[in-house]
Amino acid sequence: MIRCRDNSLYTGISNDVARRFLEHSSQGPKCARYLRGRGPLALVFEVGAKDKAHALRLEYRIKQMPKCDKEKLVAGGLSLDKDKKQV
Repeated sequence: MIRCRDNSLYTGISNDVARRFLEHSSQGPKCARYLRGRGPLALVFEVGAKDKAHALRLEYRIKQMPKCDKEKLVAGGLSLDKDKKQV
């Protein structure tokens, strides 16, 4: 997740988080439309996934969360682990 200047959170997936964050930060042609003009940006949360399908499922779950739960996730007070029944 990326935090924008306006304190909003952007969620996406990538197989190279550092490269993708640089693309977003540069505000170039590969920057997500949502992030344009919202800098400076800060990478505040990342989690590994075993494959693309799993990454897409995690992204969907995060995008469905209310902002307060996303903030808890960023702060480390919430887990994405289904077995823990927190999310």
